[in-house]
Amino acid sequence: MRCTLSRALFLATFATLLVQSCSSRTAPLWENFSGEKAFAHVQHLVDLGPRPAGSEALEKSRLYIIEQLKSAGWTVTRSEFSDQTPRGKMTFVNLIARFGTSEKKEAAQFLLCSHYDTKTFETIRFVGANDGGSSTGLLVEMARVLAMSPALAAKIELLFFDGEEAFENFTATDGLYGSRHFAEDLRDSGKAKYVRGGILFDMIGDKSLDVTLPPDSPPALTRNIFAAADALGQRAHFTYLGGGITDDHTPLNEIGIPVIDLIDFDFPPWHTAEDTLDKISAESLEIVGRVALYDLVQFELK
Repeated sequence: MRCTLSRALFLATFATLLVQSCSSRTAPLWENFSGEKAFAHVQHLVDLGPRPAGSEALEKSRLYIIEQLKSAGWTVTRSEFSDQTPRGKMTFVNLIARFGTSEKKEAAQFLLCSHYDTKTFETIRFVGANDGGSSTGLLVEMARVLAMSPALAAKIELLFFDGEEAFENFTATDGLYGSRHFAEDLRDSGKAKYVRGGILFDMIGDKSLDVTLPPDSPPALTRNIFAAADALGQRAHFTYLGGGITDDHTPLNEIGIPVIDLIDFDFPPWHTAEDTLDKISAESLEIVGRVALYDLVQFELK
């Protein structure tokens, strides 16, 4: 009886695992995106504390991101550069990831972007659960899901920008350090013309999710994001922002690459000590992640 039960238990467990494996392969790609997994990545980053440019905590963030991406089959390049800031010359590090075990020399067709630094504050402890954390956790989970479709992943470049936050106020020379540097390199290399477009994620974890697209968003990308949200029954979470916004998509748009900024700018704890883990949700991360993946599969890279 004991042997029979053990064998039956083994067969039942094996069958369950087989069904789960087949299910994940046959389900639409976007349904594999897990808000819980994305949230866990955000929690890990927040546990490191404030992560401003140049800090030890940000380097620990980098190591974590690199580890997660490599485990999903991505090759990560550290793009280190220096720039003048209101606080003197500083070193920044962008993380650039392509799918596969070797570096790709050709340009990617599509960019998925997030900044992973948090703003420097002297008077408050700012951990940026939503601003800096949510989009980074989402993009790390996106890497895992995209790896399930190698042909699609091969067309994409993942970008984790350092130095998005201004040290004082956003100007032509303060803030967006990582995206400005990347855009300049892409333009100077002549590869910008091969990039079809991109999505920037920023502050997309708010429990009360209301993704507010800037009014100057690229029209085709806007239509596709709205269509993807509508197809998944999430259109109510996507609308327009009342005014323009300067973000990491700006330098890329300026060199002719249409990049849309998915950002929930209706977030009262923005740049306060209250931007903590309890203000974001796995559900919001999952909504944005699945809408973006649907857009990639059904529209942008179909």
